[in-house]
Amino acid sequence: MGARSVNEKTEPIRARRRLPRSLKELTPSGTFAPRAFFREMVLKPLRMRRSGHPKPVSFPRLREGQVAITWIGHASFLVQFTDLNVLIDPIFTNWLFLLKRVRRPGVKMSDLPAADLVLLTHAHFDHFHKPTLRRLPAPRIAVAPWGVGTLARGLGFDRVIELEWWDAFERNGWRVVLTPSRHWGARMLRDERRGYGGFVLEHQGRRIYHAGDSAYFDGFKEIGERLRPEVALLPIGAYQPEGMRRVHMSPEDALKSFRDLGAKAFVPMHYGSFRLSFEDPKDPPRRLMELARSEGLEKKIRVIEEGVPTVF
Repeated sequence: MGARSVNEKTEPIRARRRLPRSLKELTPSGTFAPRAFFREMVLKPLRMRRSGHPKPVSFPRLREGQVAITWIGHASFLVQFTDLNVLIDPIFTNWLFLLKRVRRPGVKMSDLPAADLVLLTHAHFDHFHKPTLRRLPAPRIAVAPWGVGTLARGLGFDRVIELEWWDAFERNGWRVVLTPSRHWGARMLRDERRGYGGFVLEHQGRRIYHAGDSAYFDGFKEIGERLRPEVALLPIGAYQPEGMRRVHMSPEDALKSFRDLGAKAFVPMHYGSFRLSFEDPKDPPRRLMELARSEGLEKKIRVIEEGVPTVF
């Protein structure tokens, strides 16, 4: 099924869903109780001092074929070519309902260049943040998985494109492909009609892969074989307790996915900004580098400081 504007999509048939039998079922892993969730993700961050500061704007001058990647924080990135600015999953809030942002974005939202393209991997509030999207300067195009485009109505986008897995959308020399992931797309509870995935962005002979949220699965091998990404932006946080690995990756899982992809560089993300699970916020990058050193891969890991553009 090809790319389509959101106004071309008919409303999906709504299947009956049973109500959750316990509050535990409302957590992504189904393994920890609401009391533990409140203690670890709400109370502990309240006692933590928010760290990090936006960096002064210093975006590099690029040559044809170069790409600059700026990690804003969490899963948010600015990807720049000589003629294209792409935002991925932008979120600039200090609070996500009861969840405190414990590390500030690395760039002020007002200092961002106008985005030609916004990629939205799924409808979860920490990836599809309406107040942030509403404040982005228009005009721009949004690309999202199936069933997510309707959420973008009224946010100022000139055009919203929905894709199915492996669908592509092309314009002005760039191409974006929606790739599979192992996660889920519900915005609210059992709102399961919405899609999810990652993206491979192709432009000027370069291929950048953003995995979105995902657990490890064999699909990384297929993504590598079909699309050959060079730079892989992979999540490494939100993996404890163990059941969280049904929907997120540990550093071990992420390194395995990187090998499956066959990419040249691994940029870790999805850690340190919000406390979404039980591991210490400093553990994911530390564990990743320990594993990479033991496997001789440390030179391929590019740990980017928030707000500091890195040219590939």
